[in-house]
Amino acid sequence: MEDLTNSPTPGFATMPTKPSWERKRKKTPLSAVVVISLLVGGVAGGAVGYVAADLANGVSNTTVQTTQVPTVNTNVPISPATETVSQIVQNVKSSVVSIKAEGSSGSGTGSGFIFRQDGYIVTNNHVVAPSLNGGKLFVYLEDKKEFEAKLVGRNPSYDLAVLKIDATGLTPVKIGDSNSLNVGDLTVAFGSPLGLSGTVTSGIVSAVNRPVTAGGQDDQSFISAIQTDAAINPGNSGGPLVNGQAEVIGVNSAIATLGFGGQSGSIGLGFAIPMNQAQRIITEIINTGKSTTPIAGISIDSTFEGTGARVAEVVSDGPAAKTDLKAGEVVTKINGEIVQDSTELIVAIRRNNPGDTIVLTVKNSNGNEREISVVLGSREEG
Repeated sequence: MEDLTNSPTPGFATMPTKPSWERKRKKTPLSAVVVISLLVGGVAGGAVGYVAADLANGVSNTTVQTTQVPTVNTNVPISPATETVSQIVQNVKSSVVSIKAEGSSGSGTGSGFIFRQDGYIVTNNHVVAPSLNGGKLFVYLEDKKEFEAKLVGRNPSYDLAVLKIDATGLTPVKIGDSNSLNVGDLTVAFGSPLGLSGTVTSGIVSAVNRPVTAGGQDDQSFISAIQTDAAINPGNSGGPLVNGQAEVIGVNSAIATLGFGGQSGSIGLGFAIPMNQAQRIITEIINTGKSTTPIAGISIDSTFEGTGARVAEVVSDGPAAKTDLKAGEVVTKINGEIVQDSTELIVAIRRNNPGDTIVLTVKNSNGNEREISVVLGSREEG
């Protein structure tokens, strides 16, 4: 597997001009020059590079990409903006924070938002990564007050983390319903790009359920993302993406950047973790310091060039081992939705919760299809 962590721009993941997955698969020519980058800002040595990783007893692959076709909500009532961007800013800005992470390997900056009035703050896992193993975290409120923060817990698979500061009477955000989004809805992004705290940009929902994967060797995340054209840049990581009702509907996490010419800022392709997925993880971390990630107990053949996701292994003690799923079979659908590749399969699994039942449509070497029900297990992360 190629090492994609040697980034010329601190805080960003880069790929070779012709990454390994592009050489194998030529379904989307633009993917040869568009890469996914994290939004953490920092100094040399302070950022986390991103490559694929083996997800033990879960689903694994070795692809770093966005896949081709997002699922668009077509039966959701339209929710027009009820406030102007200026009104949204006034309602949200006091709940947005800047974050600095320091550690022996360097430092980085990011953003976050107040989840509860008693000091719980949400951000990305990759924002806090430089502080791991004895480092420090600092949170700066809108009024410039500084607090040293404690890391309550993190979930690398969803790229989420929760911090706690010693403060009360804070103004928490209002949480919206990310499942109710329509393409074209207003979005407002808050954060501290390039250290410029209090920055606000606006745009629209460009797509929903966009399969995006980005992650480090130990911290790979798969996101069924909200795509927006609101300008977000390094340092926006962990900040809130807000709807037209001044409600948080996503956690800004990554952007697509051009893979040539040194272009590393916003090109209008930003991705946020949907709040309906994030809220379960956040609540579990606050309550227990840990959280759970659903797993199916299979690994995927990353060399497969066809449509779907070919099973490389059924983990002996995993959830899928209780079914008749076999290595070599190809998953073509999950819960009736077409699976284009392994990334789409993993992202679709992550949209569920541990204990949920998923239905996989699988095809064998003879081309025969059948349906298999899998009760998802869980992996604890903290």
